[in-house]
Amino acid sequence: MGSNSSWTGKQNKAFENALATYEQATPDRWEKIARAVGGGKTVEEVKRHYEMLVEDVKQIESGQVPFPCYKSGGGNNKGLKLLKLK
Repeated sequence: MGSNSSWTGKQNKAFENALATYEQATPDRWEKIARAVGGGKTVEEVKRHYEMLVEDVKQIESGQVPFPCYKSGGGNNKGLKLLKLK
C-alpha cells in the first residue's frame, strides 16, 4: 500500500515536472512519474492524481469552476496558463 492521499506542494510540483518530462509514449511512464514524485506514492496514486487533474481542467474549461478574482499587489499576476491534457 502507498502513502496517504495527501500531496505536498513539493510533490505536486514534481508531478507537474514529471508529466512534462515523460510524455505519453514514454515506456514505464507512470512508474517514472511515481519515482519522481517520491514520498512513497504508488503508480495507482499517481494515475488517480492525474485523472483528478484532467477532471479539474475539464470543469474549468467548461466554465463550471469560476476563476478566482486576485487582487493586484505584489507577485506576478500575469494570468493562468492551463496545460492541455488531450
